[in-house]
Amino acid sequence: MSFSLAANEIEDVPDISIDWYRAVTGLAHDAPAWVQGLADIATEAVLLVLAALVAVNLWRTWRADRRARVFAFAAPVSTVLAYAMSEFTKILVEQERPCRAVRNIAATIAECPEPGDWSLPSNHATIAAAAAVGLAVAWRRLAVVAVVLAVLESFLRVFVGVHYPHDVVAGLLLGAITAAAVMALATTLAATRQPTPQRP
Repeated sequence: MSFSLAANEIEDVPDISIDWYRAVTGLAHDAPAWVQGLADIATEAVLLVLAALVAVNLWRTWRADRRARVFAFAAPVSTVLAYAMSEFTKILVEQERPCRAVRNIAATIAECPEPGDWSLPSNHATIAAAAAVGLAVAWRRLAVVAVVLAVLESFLRVFVGVHYPHDVVAGLLLGAITAAAVMALATTLAATRQPTPQRP
């Protein structure tokens, strides 16, 4: 399927991102109703699953060694920090949502957010990536599962129509880099030796 972008170019938005957005939302529009309904639910549910995994990791490391506890607490910290940076970036960029800016598209699965709820980067992709990186470091057995969930979340945000592909790529990068930096700091903290109590 090909698209003509000449009449629909949007300033500061890559043409290829518009093209891919049309392709994915067109696929979503033609999907069965049950697929659309599942996607609409999953776009929020995936984040809840990641949050639950982070919480379980905190619980399971409550009585573990210091290194495990530091990593477990660093994971949610990195996720919150990444979200804050995502919100700050949105305010700076002020990119309109594709569901409002791109013309001649089919109805999107998700309702378009209110004006002023900017598009770049995707908060959901940022949070998912940060949580995935945090879990990959803190609970290595879940690394592949966490990464797959982050990628799925990012795709779903385009599928339901509320983000361009470049929005979610930016969110993935922002979340992953932020979390990697926090987890690197956590590694340093975990390696710091605690002073041994002196005997009387």
